[in-house]
Amino acid sequence: MQVLGQKLRSRAKDLGLSNAEVARRAGLSERRYGFYVTGDREPDLSTLLRICKVLATTPNALLGISEEGREGSNRAALSDRIRTAIRALSEHDLQVLAIQAEALVGHRGRMK
Repeated sequence: MQVLGQKLRSRAKDLGLSNAEVARRAGLSERRYGFYVTGDREPDLSTLLRICKVLATTPNALLGISEEGREGSNRAALSDRIRTAIRALSEHDLQVLAIQAEALVGHRGRMK
């Protein structure tokens, strides 16, 4: 399944994640995940869903089934990167991030 492998590589690259990191976050061995990336094997549904969660995407996107409004959207890609990073933050880090985001919004509002 070459489409899946290409989409896995592309999505991980968009998020700045290595294959090893995707595998770790999905609870898979690097070798097993590597089989999916190379197209040598296909994941079962539950494994595909775990990978989708790590990559903040959908099975349809990974399988090459078009989703309206998502492809080519830089804003969607940036939002996905932020959501992925948020999963690794502690509660304290999230509080700091929320304050920073609110400050950025407030600053942009004053500049108009």
